[in-house]
Amino acid sequence: MISKLRLVVLLSITVSICSASSTRAQSDLTRAYRVIASKQYVDLTHSFGPDTPVWSGFGQAKMTAAVDPKTHEPYTIAKDGFRATFYEMVGQYGTHVDPPAHFDQKGITLDEIPLKQMILPLVVLDNTPYQAKDESHAFSVADLQRWEKRNGRVPRGAFVALRTDMYKDWDSNPERFKRAPFPAWAFETIRFLYEQRGVTATGHEAMDTDTTDKMESETYILQHGHYQIEIMANLDKVPTKGALIVVTWPKVRKGLGFPARAFAILP
Repeated sequence: MISKLRLVVLLSITVSICSASSTRAQSDLTRAYRVIASKQYVDLTHSFGPDTPVWSGFGQAKMTAAVDPKTHEPYTIAKDGFRATFYEMVGQYGTHVDPPAHFDQKGITLDEIPLKQMILPLVVLDNTPYQAKDESHAFSVADLQRWEKRNGRVPRGAFVALRTDMYKDWDSNPERFKRAPFPAWAFETIRFLYEQRGVTATGHEAMDTDTTDKMESETYILQHGHYQIEIMANLDKVPTKGALIVVTWPKVRKGLGFPARAFAILP
């Protein structure tokens, strides 16, 4: 049998090991936070309102003062000490997330997307040089291969965003922002990124993934269990590689889409 003294010693050693492990974990997180807090952040999200661009099939949002259901009077700070807004809008509004269930009856919904997929290495592919000759250029596999010759292979597990600079029209020229056709992904490139490079998610600046109305790329992404972020902003302010992206959204039970907040942490 183990003597009381030996038992006390073993317990003391166990407690010391656990304490040391906890201290190391805390110090790792503390160091990580200090590094992240020292970096520059870039907002990749548009602010939106009732008049901002949206697909005509959904229609504009309505934002009104929340009212007391008994009196139907709006809550005010002067009268009630607070105020609130009642939002009436489709989930795919402004910068937003599309979960697999948006296009797949059996796909996961907003609340089921893993937390670890909300912070990822960020790769930005630049489509703008090709738009000088073709303003609706679809970023091709050949374009991607040229990018990889200069920058190295797209890392597995990354979030890959397509820069087109369309975001600049969001507030200044909303009708132009809604134009069709527009610069976006070629379907073959989307398939290549997911199948050959193993990326986790993709995003872009336009309201749709594809340059055509076939929705091949969006269908592929969502029906293969991935999410995407649409209507991104400020990708021209982020390096081609080396940054992190953080994306989050409300945890709507069985949600099929919702405005998202995305930002980059620069290297």
